[in-house]
Amino acid sequence: MVNQFTINLGFYMLMPYLAQHLAGTLGLAAWTVGLILGVRNFSQQGMFFFGGTLADRFGYKPMIITGLMLRIVGFAVLGLVDSLPALLAASAATGLAGALFNPAVRAYLAHGAGERRVEAFALFNVFYQAGILLGPLFGVVLTGIGFRLTCLVAAGVFAVLSAVQVRALPARTPVARDDRSLTSVLSQWRTVVVNRPFLLFSVAMIGSYALSFQVYLALPLEVRRVAGDEQAGTVGIGVVFAVSGLVTILGQTRLTAWCRQHLGAGRSLVAGLAALGAAFLPPLAATTIAVPPQGPARWMVAVVPPLLSALLLTLGTMLAYPFEMDTIVALAQDRYVATHYGLYNTICGIGITAGNLLTGAALDAARSIGAPALPWAALAALGGGCALAVLGLHRTGRLAPAPPGPRPAPA
Repeated sequence: MVNQFTINLGFYMLMPYLAQHLAGTLGLAAWTVGLILGVRNFSQQGMFFFGGTLADRFGYKPMIITGLMLRIVGFAVLGLVDSLPALLAASAATGLAGALFNPAVRAYLAHGAGERRVEAFALFNVFYQAGILLGPLFGVVLTGIGFRLTCLVAAGVFAVLSAVQVRALPARTPVARDDRSLTSVLSQWRTVVVNRPFLLFSVAMIGSYALSFQVYLALPLEVRRVAGDEQAGTVGIGVVFAVSGLVTILGQTRLTAWCRQHLGAGRSLVAGLAALGAAFLPPLAATTIAVPPQGPARWMVAVVPPLLSALLLTLGTMLAYPFEMDTIVALAQDRYVATHYGLYNTICGIGITAGNLLTGAALDAARSIGAPALPWAALAALGGGCALAVLGLHRTGRLAPAPPGPRPAPA
């Protein structure tokens, strides 16, 4: 829990201000900034599967420590260099670091929590969101002094965390070392890739990640567009992020306990996905409202619909996330859990990339043809489709692991 909180604290201390540093302080072109940020995202999302594979082969702790150390180097270099090749290498290192420790951290938590995985992942999300909430607050103060200081402090945070993890984190052995049938990497991958219920669940959940990521893309763009003022838009976006984080911190564990008692895993997942889809109904409705020319009324029209949308996105994530993580472990049947997490994150990362490209294009196209409601309607429909897909998997029993085969009786 402390590991993930500190990872997010250091990461969000720096990353929200990286684009501004690259374009402003270093004067790089917009396409160059996009390239650097894209390399970071690709090196993380594209390498999750390999990071999970390594965690299952060599243990969770070594991959956690290796990822943390890579991020120390990456963050330090981002603050100290200004040449494009060095910036690309540092960006790739920070992404690869996440690909190494993210699957290992989740598999470690699942291994240590045992039968209380759902509760553990609910609390995990609280620590996760707390890091996201506090990181930018520290970052804005440090960046006001200098972005290089922000990078070095973030690298220092990861250095302290690495030292603590090396000393205090117990080792975990993810697989039985005497099982010779599972020793090759190809056999390890084959075990994951032929897990049809897991793959069906991963595909059904792709859209949910494209939807939840709109809190970083579509909603901020909408706030700035309607507000018509950069400063007012920035304040509005800050309010949206702060409220979302606080709701998760205050309500996640209670909501998960209620869902486990009254809904169960399958229906909680469906309810969460339905909430993700419903999150885009407020911006959809706002397209029918005439925007006031100026003043507090315009700011309210700019902020309130995205705020309601962000709250519903937060609710959907709170409903689904603990059961989503638990379902992956259940479908993996405790075999190569980190590899399953890695492939799942890679598949969902494709959904995030495709969703961002399509959403951005749809927003531009909708305004040009005078149909601003279409992107929001499409996003809402995507959430409904994901909910129906998971509901189908739940009703056909594909979200529950297959019972183990019969064992031969002793002679």
